[in-house]
Amino acid sequence: MADDHTAGSREKLADNYFHDMYRDSDDPWGFTSRWYEQRKYALSLAALSSPRYGSVFEPGCSVGVLSAQLATRADHLLCTDVSPRAVELARERLDGHDSVEVRVGDIVSDWPPGRFDLIVLSEVLYYLGDADLDELITRLPECLTPTGEVLAVHWRWRVEEYPRTGDEVHAALRSSALHPSASYSDTDFCVDVMTSSPIGSVAQREGLVTVADAHRTA
Repeated sequence: MADDHTAGSREKLADNYFHDMYRDSDDPWGFTSRWYEQRKYALSLAALSSPRYGSVFEPGCSVGVLSAQLATRADHLLCTDVSPRAVELARERLDGHDSVEVRVGDIVSDWPPGRFDLIVLSEVLYYLGDADLDELITRLPECLTPTGEVLAVHWRWRVEEYPRTGDEVHAALRSSALHPSASYSDTDFCVDVMTSSPIGSVAQREGLVTVADAHRTA
């Protein structure tokens, strides 16, 4: 898959980038204040096919703004971030959610064992180098339960210091072994929900659409 990226091997964004961001601000991307972020979270969560999930993993949780919303839909939520300061702030925000665990961890080297009903990759994959991105995307299907979902959300505008764009990230996801379930994009960001195997639409799973109906509209 690396050959589908731009020429040359791109390296992961250094951890010091994030340490410096949180040293200068407790909310460097405006997660708590911008309507852009509130709208993005609402559209992202609306794309999910289930109202609740058993086990959820959110690497790159930052200060836990999205995590707090995920916590209301998860029996157990594991959040990680490479920045100790971000983890400290996320723990404060999520205090009182007994089903939530927040810890320092790198998305590549500290990926937890086991399978998840939902993996949330929000604004994280364009920080990875080519080899790490390829390895992580290849790993995703085996990290999902049979009906598990991956929620991927990324900013589409180019950021000079990032190894790749959000569009490149989602192109790589769509060309992987994962199966598309839902998709949304606008000028600013894109959302994809993907599964390890086809699980049917919400209407099909609730009996609103029969197999025959699905074949007639295919």
